[in-house]
Amino acid sequence: MYVVRPAVAAAAAFLGFALTVLGQTPSSAASAARPPSPASPGAGSGVLSGPVVYAHRGASAYAPENTLDSIDLAMQLGFAWVENDVQRTSDGELVVIHDDTLARTTDVEQKFPDRKPWRVKDFTAAEIARLDAGSWFAQEYAGARVPTLRAYLDRVRRNQQRLLLEIKKPELYPGIEAQTLKVLGEAGWLDERHVAQRLVVQSFSADSVRLVHQLRPDLVTAFLGTPKAAELPEYARFADRINPWHTTISAEWVRAVHGLRGAHGRAMEVDTWIVDDPATARKVRDMGVDGIITNAPDVVQQAVDGF
Repeated sequence: MYVVRPAVAAAAAFLGFALTVLGQTPSSAASAARPPSPASPGAGSGVLSGPVVYAHRGASAYAPENTLDSIDLAMQLGFAWVENDVQRTSDGELVVIHDDTLARTTDVEQKFPDRKPWRVKDFTAAEIARLDAGSWFAQEYAGARVPTLRAYLDRVRRNQQRLLLEIKKPELYPGIEAQTLKVLGEAGWLDERHVAQRLVVQSFSADSVRLVHQLRPDLVTAFLGTPKAAELPEYARFADRINPWHTTISAEWVRAVHGLRGAHGRAMEVDTWIVDDPATARKVRDMGVDGIITNAPDVVQQAVDGF
């Protein structure tokens, strides 16, 4: 494997163990809106034998997804890798949000009641900056904002984290691949160190991943989905990883991916999503996956690596 693996502090692992013993799921912990106790400073720099654990939209079981609060909490828990989603406003600003509408994770319906269906691409960056992206999750996060990609990159860099960046629904945003690369470059994310160890770009669109590879052949790229084994060699031409939903894979399929060399001549990898419970985490670990993308990274880390 060629991506540095983060370690997680014992405090984070203990929280996952405690949740499991007490029968509390990540979603029930999230509904309580009480984030886990932070790990000690500097956690996340060692090497573990298990799969890499990626904090999906940040530590999104405990803080509002895709916000700066969520990635800060992932950092405090000791997780180096965070995942996000990138879309574009009507005036061309890249922002970090999962849905192509603003309704689920902001108060857009209250602030702009006449703008249904409240699509990201129909609002300016200034309008989106006015929205509360935290209250829907818990009142303690009231006032959290939808971050611009540039602000998000700056925070991830400050936290000394690594980024699994998803280009979301590129069919809605022509040219978003080149624009994303431009912002990454301006933010200092396309130097040799970041490209080699701190950044992966992925998408559900094979055409989008292929274009990113053409524009920046040095970048690590991933396709989100579960192609048939016979189709995998075609993906290996422009991707380094295949990142599938955990319910769609088997150990045999994972071996088929590992048996191919990706766009950079290394064995292809598999990072599966979204796994939030210990039993499923152990199941996909035993299938041989290289990474697990999760809303509850502490729970998964404890399940696959222990103390």
